Amino acid sequence: NRIINGNMTIDQRNAGASVTPTGSAYTLDRWQLSIGVASKLSVQQSSTAPTGFKKSTLITTASAYTASASDYLSYVTKIEGFNVSDLDWGTANAKTVTLSFWVRSSLTGTFSGAIQNSGAGRAYPFTFTISTANTWEYETITIAGDTSGTWLTTNGIGMEVHFNLGSGSDRLGTAGAWNSNWNTGATGSVALVQTASATMNITGVQLEAGGAASNFENLQYG
Repeated sequence: NRIINGNMTIDQRNAGASVTPTGSAYTLDRWQLSIGVASKLSVQQSSTAPTGFKKSTLITTASAYTASASDYLSYVTKIEGFNVSDLDWGTANAKTVTLSFWVRSSLTGTFSGAIQNSGAGRAYPFTFTISTANTWEYETITIAGDTSGTWLTTNGIGMEVHFNLGSGSDRLGTAGAWNSNWNTGATGSVALVQTASATMNITGVQLEAGGAASNFENLQYG
């Protein structure tokens, strides 16, 4: 698993307390609420979790908000380049990866996210479906590695994994294809932030090389 704290166990900054950032801010360890508009979302470590996990991230909206075209609202983890260098993205040998996670929401429908590079010049929007409200569902998305663009393989940001929370149209793209834009999600997907008091829980996030998801990799707490 290339993602650190994908099971949302570590929350050193807030120790389980709810926070409502006025700008982009790290919440649970390694996870950032990336926002261009203030105070639309709160984030908290939660004990609501699917079988096999103890914690999740809980994201809750404030009053209903419709994003302007250039607004961005997402929950993102940024992976160091050294930890994805073997994927060979940006070359003809780019490896396929599979993203898997557990998700739960008060809303249903087609939600989205995206993988992008640090320069925000390459992105792959993806979608996933939540069929039943307030019920944990397991999602897997397989993505062919990007043969274009610049993907850092140093101690810079090698890759960003976004979960879209209601970004504007300029930040959304066609699902299932690489593009050269700054995207946090897919066009036409559910915007959590448009519904007051809507919730989303996420945990068990795993990104691995290959065309299928494996069991979540539990690391030692340290």
